[in-house]
Order: sequence, then structure tokens, then C-alpha cells
Amino acid sequence: MSDTLEKIKAFTEPLLEGTDIFIVNIKIKPTNNIKLFLDSDTGLSVDKSVRVNRKLYHLIEESGMFPDGDFSLEVSSPGVDEPLGSWRQYKKNVGRTVLVTNNENAEQTGVLKEVSEEKIVLEVKIPKKKETQIVEIPFSDIKSTVVQIIF
Repeated sequence: MSDTLEKIKAFTEPLLEGTDIFIVNIKIKPTNNIKLFLDSDTGLSVDKSVRVNRKLYHLIEESGMFPDGDFSLEVSSPGVDEPLGSWRQYKKNVGRTVLVTNNENAEQTGVLKEVSEEKIVLEVKIPKKKETQIVEIPFSDIKSTVVQIIF
């Protein structure tokens, strides 16, 4: 299955050249349902998704990867409850509140203030005080990070 994922990725990357769109994840179900999750530095519109979907579908179909056209393709952005999957997604979400789970499953909620190649910086409210503290978390210590929707 990973060979198929690599082929899908190889077909997709040239379609994204010259755009600010990037691959977040690719999943293939046993029913040959391909799910391509994309994001964009400026937001992924439905039009952008549709353009990629049409071109990619045609490339997959022409390649003969799936005999008799036995596949389906979904191109979308990840849902709001999906963990951030790339450095670019972290950069895009600077200023937003995130929930970070570390490798020991401890959780930390704060405002994402900075992102570097090695770490993220959160501004965390100290409970029962009107203060905040800055917390640096190396990417190597992060299990997942999910943007929190604040109303």
C-alpha cells in the first residue's frame, strides 16, 4: 500500500508547484478510496480542491494503477479536529489557541506564539492567577497538536 501512497504523492506534488498548497496527509482505504488532505498558507478554497481533484483523478486513471477504474478520490482540507501535520500548518496557526499533547500524554493549552525548525513557543495562562508564562516545546516531544476553536 505504501507504494501506492508514494505514487499518489508523486502525481500530486507537480500539481501543487507554483502554488501555496501543500500535502498534509494521504490515506487509502481497502476499498481504494483515496483521501488526499491538502492545506494552503492562504486557505484552501473549494475551487482549489476541485482543480487538484480533477487533474489528479485523470493522472491516476491514466496510470492504470487501479484496473477498471476501481477507485474513488476525495480531496479536502483536514477537519478542524485533525492534529497539525506539518511545519507549515504550525506557522499558519501562529496566534491561535492550541492543545499540545506530549509523548507522555500530558496536555498543555496555550496560544501558539512562535514556530521554529526545532520547537514551538506557547503562551500559557497560569490557573488562578492573572499571569501567563512562555513554554517552549521541542517538536521531538510533541505527540499531537490540535487547534482549539474558541467561542
